[in-house]
Amino acid sequence: MAQSTHSGPPPVAIILAGGLSSRMGGGDKGLRLLAGEPLLGRIIAHVRRWSDIVLLSANDDAERFGHIPGLPPLTVVADTVSDRPGPLAGILAAMDWTATHRPDRTHILCVPCDTPFLPADLYPVLAAALTGGGAVAMAVGPDGIRHPTVALWPVSLRADLRIALRDEGLRKVGVFAARHGRVDVPFPAGPDGIDPFFNINGPDDLVRAEGFIRSAGP
Repeated sequence: MAQSTHSGPPPVAIILAGGLSSRMGGGDKGLRLLAGEPLLGRIIAHVRRWSDIVLLSANDDAERFGHIPGLPPLTVVADTVSDRPGPLAGILAAMDWTATHRPDRTHILCVPCDTPFLPADLYPVLAAALTGGGAVAMAVGPDGIRHPTVALWPVSLRADLRIALRDEGLRKVGVFAARHGRVDVPFPAGPDGIDPFFNINGPDDLVRAEGFIRSAGP
């Protein structure tokens, strides 16, 4: 597991998989196959470089993730606020789980379920960015686009986040992070110029990702 200059224990990792995946025709996007394995399997392999605890943010029947070939057993956490308000609810659920089950962990590392080319140094670079101040480190791609669902969060924000979701109706991840000292952290393009935060929204993106993998070779 990678080390960083960020003091303290490694983070709890949360993979966000609570979306409706409408552009993929519905269902669980993370269970779509990419190069013969579930997309989630690739994301799990990435985050296990940085964390020994991996959670999956998903709603409805958690058992559907229980016996998927190519996937390890997963701890599934559902939203703890109603009406499925989006990624912030998954982040809050991970904070709540961490505070209850692993109070020794101070941070959660959040990634979406549809970004199969995450940078190998994601956590160390995000963590190092917090040593200069700020509370939330958020990834920015080589094109300058901020990726709100790729970020390192302190668990200590859980009470404020719950108020923002329940009382204010806030839904924008970047807005909440900016309130609490968001640090934007740039990442360069990966091997072969691939955007490390390329995300699979629809069938065409899945085809493109397959092409990236084939071109990379063994």
